[in-house]
Amino acid sequence: MSLNRSEKEAVVTDVSGLAAKAQTLVMAEYRGITVADMTRLRSTARSSGVSLSVLKNTLARRAVADSSFAVVSDQMTGPLIYSFSEDAVAAAKVVAEFAKTNDKLVIRGGAYGGKALDADGVKQLASIPSKEVLLAQLLGLMQSPVSRTARVLAALAEKKGEAAEAVAA
Repeated sequence: MSLNRSEKEAVVTDVSGLAAKAQTLVMAEYRGITVADMTRLRSTARSSGVSLSVLKNTLARRAVADSSFAVVSDQMTGPLIYSFSEDAVAAAKVVAEFAKTNDKLVIRGGAYGGKALDADGVKQLASIPSKEVLLAQLLGLMQSPVSRTARVLAALAEKKGEAAEAVAA
């Protein structure tokens, strides 16, 4: 079913809005994927905060023309699914994880920070831990010297207490 001009403009406006908020775009070829698998992918994406869309490539090119994702306009060919995410790694994680279990989903590329990514770049982006995990690791590193110092001081106090008891006895 083809869209009329106003429907196309609405699609371009919606996708432009997504692109304006997003940090990452991941494109994957979905040829041969069953409806059940596509539904599962959409559900996973939705729960991860990823916007997943099947778009006409010409409309997708128009939508990202004035954004940082314009660097991948030349790669927008064939049956593609477009994944936008505000979280830097969420779109890459969702698509890469699904591609591991379904060989019919082929990662074609993407964009992050105004730079084009190939399929390997998307997989590397997907391997980065989430923001929450990175913050937890950073907090652990920051607390490590303090907790070590506290343990050393407690051990010294305990040793002095044992020495004082031995002198008193």
